[in-house]
Amino acid sequence: FPALWDSQLIIKDVHFDGVPVRIYLPREPSASKRRGVIFIHGGCGIFGSISKELKEKIICRFIARKSDSVVVSVGYHLAPEHKYPSQTLECLAATEHFLKTADTYGVDPARIIVSGDSVGGTFTATVCQELGQRTDIPKIRAQVLIYPFLQALNFNLPSHQKNAAVPFLSRERTVHYILKYLNKDCSLKEPILAASHVPEHIHLKYRKWINPDLIPDVFKQGYKPPPPAVFLPQVHEAVPELFKPRVSPLLAEDAALCGLPDTCIVTCEHDVLRDDGLLYKKRLEDNNIRVTWHHVEKGFH
Repeated sequence: FPALWDSQLIIKDVHFDGVPVRIYLPREPSASKRRGVIFIHGGCGIFGSISKELKEKIICRFIARKSDSVVVSVGYHLAPEHKYPSQTLECLAATEHFLKTADTYGVDPARIIVSGDSVGGTFTATVCQELGQRTDIPKIRAQVLIYPFLQALNFNLPSHQKNAAVPFLSRERTVHYILKYLNKDCSLKEPILAASHVPEHIHLKYRKWINPDLIPDVFKQGYKPPPPAVFLPQVHEAVPELFKPRVSPLLAEDAALCGLPDTCIVTCEHDVLRDDGLLYKKRLEDNNIRVTWHHVEKGFH
């Protein structure tokens, strides 16, 4: 669908380094350069669009109007037709292009944030990790992660147990969509839910970062530790992508986190992914990254 006319905004469909984007520019002239906001929509990498999704258009218009910012909505191509990791690569390319050409749109390149919801939060975290060490482009000012998906090792955290059957994103559906996104056999869902895809040495390596003990007690009411998983090598070998930071940004080494910008994390109480956000918040704070956290007690994914 084409961009619609708006009395307060100029809305244009263009391409950034070959990636479709929709730009929302305030019509009123500005005495100084504006802020820039990159918005990466959710949808598990297999749903969503910059043009068809009413939610994304409302969000982007709202941000542009209320903050007097230039908003760029990234229209990455969807899996499985466009195979992983093309979605991440397109988000990286669009972000880098905007950082380099911000002046063209009246934007201060030192005041650009990257934001996204759900898997858009995953892509946002990856973009900031991979561009954070670059010295040839402007630094991203901040990242906003709205109920992000951040790890695929443990689907038995307190929030997974509590919200296992909550619509729209149940625990089982989460893994189902991940497998669809990666173009994997969905019969792998049950062993992955049971953590049979994780060998003991990886459990030991990452338990310092992915561990129910790191979740505040207020979020662990009723939690029961699951029985030990039976490791299945064939399942592990079928899903190596799950152990890469581009799918599980929470597994990135500390060196990749030290260059991150100021961060805002939004979590929702009735969301299987709540604890991903809580664990990433702790990791960033442990690496001296300034984090603002908003928790929506009655919120859903």
